[in-house]
Amino acid sequence: MKRIYAVLAFVVCGLVALQASFAVWADSGLFLWIAGGGTIDQSTMESESLPPFPEAAGFMLHGMNGMMVIPVVALVLLVVSFFAKVPRGIAWAVGVAVLVALQVTLGILGHSVSIAGLTHGINALALFTVALLAGQRAWRAAAVTAPATPVPAAA
Repeated sequence: MKRIYAVLAFVVCGLVALQASFAVWADSGLFLWIAGGGTIDQSTMESESLPPFPEAAGFMLHGMNGMMVIPVVALVLLVVSFFAKVPRGIAWAVGVAVLVALQVTLGILGHSVSIAGLTHGINALALFTVALLAGQRAWRAAAVTAPATPVPAAA
């Protein structure tokens, strides 16, 4: 169970890294499109037709991953933490869950309060760090408690 805890924590790290990649990919595409003469307003982004630039899919992927996938993995990590018996594992999982909740809140607020976007990025780094530390602690705890493999006797 400790390994499952560790893997879930590392998955959160990977998903946070993907979040950054999706956002930068979309932003880069947006800047290239504008540099090429494109213009953008609310109706452009809400249009039912194809997005004006292919990288706009990054905005959708960033939103879906951040609002659905990461919170589900963080919740599963929290549930697993009660059974994994990782030292301070519940506290680390609660830390991940709280930072995920804050991240979602900041992401939503960023649409109306620009400073929330700045703190959204900083919180992402904190979330990555806490999830990484939680995964490392669980991985080490699993290695310490792993049963020794018997060495076969020489014939």
